[in-house]
Amino acid sequence: MQHRFAFECLDRSLRDIMKSSDPARAALPFGGITVVLGGDFRQILPVIPHGDRAEILGACITRSRLWNICKIFILKRNMRLNKGTSQSEIDEVNEFAKWVLEVGDGNLEGGEEAEKSFKEDGIQVPMKFCDLENDNSVENMIRSIYPDFVENSSNAKYLSDRAILTPTNQTVGHLNSLIVDMIPGDAVTYYSVDNAEEFAGTEDDLQSAFPIEYLNSLSIPGMPAHDLKLKVGVVVMLMRNLNQTLGLCNGTRMIVTKFGLFLPKPVFTHGQFYVAISRVTSPGGLKIFIDDDPISKVLRNAIGNCFEIIHYQILPS
Repeated sequence: MQHRFAFECLDRSLRDIMKSSDPARAALPFGGITVVLGGDFRQILPVIPHGDRAEILGACITRSRLWNICKIFILKRNMRLNKGTSQSEIDEVNEFAKWVLEVGDGNLEGGEEAEKSFKEDGIQVPMKFCDLENDNSVENMIRSIYPDFVENSSNAKYLSDRAILTPTNQTVGHLNSLIVDMIPGDAVTYYSVDNAEEFAGTEDDLQSAFPIEYLNSLSIPGMPAHDLKLKVGVVVMLMRNLNQTLGLCNGTRMIVTKFGLFLPKPVFTHGQFYVAISRVTSPGGLKIFIDDDPISKVLRNAIGNCFEIIHYQILPS
């Protein structure tokens, strides 16, 4: 979610531009241009590094003077969920949709175990979404989400029907390396070019202060890793708007019918957990894997940033 200053800056800019055609437009919101803002307040609010709750709420669009002139339209139907073919399936889907909204609104009671361990921050995960029969290992998670992976690694329909979501880039890189190694064929590794500039000292001081090995080890949010290993058939994410008419835009997703949610560390907020569980098309397609630690039987929360994994298919040339 954008900081409210971004919308207020756009408002002032459009007023200044549009007054050249009509001076009266300088007094109109956004210069008299209709602006549509889309978002979900159940997801992550604006991220303020090291900010407290008051600073985060103060950055929301709801705290802006523009909010009083906004007309709010609420979408109430979860378009990702299947409708169901029987009454029992319909009831199950409706119950799941209600649970997803309660997680997003922060109204889900954590139960006695959650309240005892984490007070208001705990969320009790229904047992049917967890795999309690097998060990909580990464290998078992991959086998559960991608059964017979080697045989189907080149099947576009098979790959587009499955995805694994996890909170941090570090865990994403670990999972990607394991899965890529399972794909038949030779891997090609692409490396970044890292160097530091605008340093006040000499070139020797620059090399000693910012060695290449150190720069290569940095994992910065929003930036790719130093090395990118690819094979034919690997699934990747599109990061830029290339051609919207062809569907090649930032955040475009394949049709996913089965998730696994891997949480080796605490999720950052209940909004982040809501983002993950709201991506499934049916309750039967949701599997949640939690680190096999005594206190991890209940989801844990901490303030942070959110990273959503949305995948594309690489097709052979």
